[in-house]
Amino acid sequence: MEPAVLGGKLASSLVAPLVKKLFVTGGPGAGLADRPVRLDRLVSFRGERRTLGPKEVRGLAGKLVAGSLDSPGEPPFPLDETEAVTDALAARLLALGDLDMDDVQAVRLGHGELAARLRRQAAGSGDGLSTDARYFLDSASEWACLHVLEFFTRRSTFVARTLVAQTRGQAELIAKVDELISRVPRPDARDTAFERRYLPYVADRHNRITIYGIDLRDSPDRWPLEVAYLSLEATADGDRTALPDEPADPERTVRLPAEAALTAHDRVLLRGDAGSGKTTLVQWLAVTAARDGDRVPYVLPLRTLTRAGTLPSPAAFLTAVGCPLTPPEGWAERVLGAGRGLVLVDGLDEIPAAERHRTRDWLLALIRAFPGNRWLLTSRPTAVRPDWLATEGFRELSLTPMREPDVATFVRRWHAAAEAPEFETRLLDSLHTKRDLARLATNPLMCGLICALHRERRGYLPTGRKELYDAALTMLLARRDRERGMEAVELSEEAQLELLQRLAYALVLSGRTEMAVETAEGIVARALPSVASAAGQGDAATVLRALVLRSGLLRQPGDGTLDFVHRTFQDYLGARYAVEEGHLDVLACHAGDTQWEDVIRMAVAHARPGERAVLLRRLLAEDEPRVTLLALACLEHATALDPAVRAEVETRAGALIPPGSTEDAKALAEAGPLVLELLPGPEGLTAPEAHGVTVAASLLAEREPVPALAVLRRFRTHPDLLVRRQLVGTWERFGTREYATEVLDHLDRKNLYMTVTSDAERAALADMRPWGRLVFRGRHQWSDIAAAVPDPAAVEDLIIIDNPELTDLRAAAVFESLRRLELSGCQSVCGFRWLTSLSLETLVIGEAADVDGLRDVASIRVLSLTQPLAGSGLTDSLPVGSPLEFLFLGRGTTENTGLRGLSHWRTLEVLSLGDTTPLTAEDWAEVAQLPHLTGLYLNSRLFQGGGLGPVPALPGITELRLVAFRGDENIAALSSRLPGVRRVRLWSGSGERLDTAPFAALFPDAEVTVAER
Repeated sequence: MEPAVLGGKLASSLVAPLVKKLFVTGGPGAGLADRPVRLDRLVSFRGERRTLGPKEVRGLAGKLVAGSLDSPGEPPFPLDETEAVTDALAARLLALGDLDMDDVQAVRLGHGELAARLRRQAAGSGDGLSTDARYFLDSASEWACLHVLEFFTRRSTFVARTLVAQTRGQAELIAKVDELISRVPRPDARDTAFERRYLPYVADRHNRITIYGIDLRDSPDRWPLEVAYLSLEATADGDRTALPDEPADPERTVRLPAEAALTAHDRVLLRGDAGSGKTTLVQWLAVTAARDGDRVPYVLPLRTLTRAGTLPSPAAFLTAVGCPLTPPEGWAERVLGAGRGLVLVDGLDEIPAAERHRTRDWLLALIRAFPGNRWLLTSRPTAVRPDWLATEGFRELSLTPMREPDVATFVRRWHAAAEAPEFETRLLDSLHTKRDLARLATNPLMCGLICALHRERRGYLPTGRKELYDAALTMLLARRDRERGMEAVELSEEAQLELLQRLAYALVLSGRTEMAVETAEGIVARALPSVASAAGQGDAATVLRALVLRSGLLRQPGDGTLDFVHRTFQDYLGARYAVEEGHLDVLACHAGDTQWEDVIRMAVAHARPGERAVLLRRLLAEDEPRVTLLALACLEHATALDPAVRAEVETRAGALIPPGSTEDAKALAEAGPLVLELLPGPEGLTAPEAHGVTVAASLLAEREPVPALAVLRRFRTHPDLLVRRQLVGTWERFGTREYATEVLDHLDRKNLYMTVTSDAERAALADMRPWGRLVFRGRHQWSDIAAAVPDPAAVEDLIIIDNPELTDLRAAAVFESLRRLELSGCQSVCGFRWLTSLSLETLVIGEAADVDGLRDVASIRVLSLTQPLAGSGLTDSLPVGSPLEFLFLGRGTTENTGLRGLSHWRTLEVLSLGDTTPLTAEDWAEVAQLPHLTGLYLNSRLFQGGGLGPVPALPGITELRLVAFRGDENIAALSSRLPGVRRVRLWSGSGERLDTAPFAALFPDAEVTVAER
């Protein structure tokens, strides 16, 4: 019923007097006091001098409801809900006293919103009512609120109170506007209009990553920055004060995300090696600033600015970088003058050394003229001295190399941007298993190069690894600078290679990765006479400085030292020089040194076919497994090779890979991490070979976890149970969460147990798909176990091992589908009565506090006990209602009971007796009464000191198992007592294989086999 319709049924003459009674007479004056009277002091049912109470308010509500029902027409709701509607309306009227507002504020709300406030204040007032009744209640509330507001406006104080409130509100608004104007001056309308065009232009222009110097037919060379950007880490020497009780550490390093470099400091000099992501970071800062709108970014590449000879003033910033937009006159100065600018000066190292001091003066002049802005300057590490801008308040940061997670993230984002997801997993596996590739992929430039070449070659990068290095060297030494529009380098690519490879070979021969600058200068000095294009560029020190600054391959990690940015470049260039100089014998002599592995492999790539054959034969002549595998690894780099040599290498290595057994896998793992690159599969492998590969990878996990994980990941969908068990069993050798996600959660669960040993593994288990078979080893509380199993109904087998803290089995009842429960090394466990609600079929107890309640479990078919039993017979403790088919009684179990009462379980088919007390004729009589008993398993200790006792004839026994046997036990008496035996199974207790002949003679009609324990 709409309020207007209700108003037609309820005359104002009826409603107005009733509403008026809700409020006290008179008023608080004009309301000019600092603390105006609130609604809760106007209502007549609150306060010390109230004239109405809740009972009277309900009476008023009853009159309103009755008035609507007495009016002509159809009742608005069922009459049997009259009392409930009256109570609900009274609750809403009483809520008037709980509203935190005065009458002026109430009128400002309006009757509809006031009614809504009352409905929320009296929450639940309409619960249980029919739809019609609730609709009437809402309409009546609004109609009442309409008259309430009418009452307020007619009070003598209302007009005065309203005027006062308006006056105060206007004064407050004027003050706030004045404050806003004083803080944020109104920008010129033309400036605002221009920035609305300029900021999107900057965001669009710099939202691309470009890879220079690569010839790609099918791959674009520009990628969306917002898709491919990777947050790198920047470091700086610590400059914060040590915390209380924290020792001072002058060498403390501060690490932060690179894009946060300008958060704490307005002036930053960012250093980074070639391709480390400096320019990409500049682009990202420009894009984010342009989109956020809090700063106006200016991207100023110095290589572009210096072409004109004169560095630009702020008014010429946009013209100098080729921006097609024309700003209003004086706009840039107004932006910088207001401190709203973000000035990103990129590439200090990309301008001649003579220009850098002029650039410094230009930059400092801008900073002093326009304080309050943010400034970022990028450079390679050795372009300027460490304190070049320190006196001007610049903080120096250095971009760090990418770590393994960064590389994986970059590869995923690159392939998402390139819309080539089919190549992503294969490349990640290569990066994980190929150590030289992993060492190369330490910055965005090289990662992007690897991704592009891998996609260009349709996912077969390993066959063209030399091409990768050649492309990388060409890009770094020449094409990257040239294609970015920089001046031609002073040294040709070949001249740089000649000098670099001599430095690399010197490091390889010395077994080091660093050399003194003086040593390097000596090597360059000796080479200059034979390198014509370099001889005219200055002395050795000058040429070496040029190599360090522009090649992107050399760096100075400290004062007076020099090294290669990637060890793989050192090995590659050293191998190139060794082959050119014909040092094949030197290479072969170092084949046993793991530090030379990559050098030898790269030497095969550089060598001519005849040289490759000589070198590979020298490796095979060593007749050592690791060197043989090294020869096999070299084949991927041998584009042309004598077929006979290739066949010989493959034949010799084929005896080692793939391993056909666990023993072969262990021997193969001794060859070291090189093996991980050569392990095949799972395609084309037999089940034993697949198992051998996973064993070898698992053994190498501690030394090389990343490539080992890449190998094991390939087998995560393998169907063989032994392979799957191996994958589960090696969990602890890897990062818990990563291994669970990458391998374990993909395994087929059939017949496979998942073993959990730590808190971290338990937490990872909770995030995996359900496991039906679980093993918890070590100290785990029941609550922790339950939390790790989100779906207890999926668990059918539960094994708990070595958990002395486990007590009451009450919590086990949540595993409603449990069929097998094993408790081993849980000495404190008790409360077996809680298992009666389950349909357990197998129960294994290896010592418990007591087995009270076990007698009442009625579903067990397989029972194993190593627990002294109370009472005079087995029926006092064991589950008398269970249809037992298998029973094992271990050490000390029958000390009090013997086998008395065993014949109660006439369903028993197999009886296994461990190191129990000596058996008596009474015990054997119980055994003889079992009509379905066909299996008898006996421990060797029963044959010592007459423990076996007088065995009666048991013709029903067809299978005999003898456990922990050494071979010298006298079992002759069993031959005549067990005439029906057809299978004898021997379990060796000594670790040696037993001679089956004596046992076969005693049981001529039986098959005798041995199982080593």
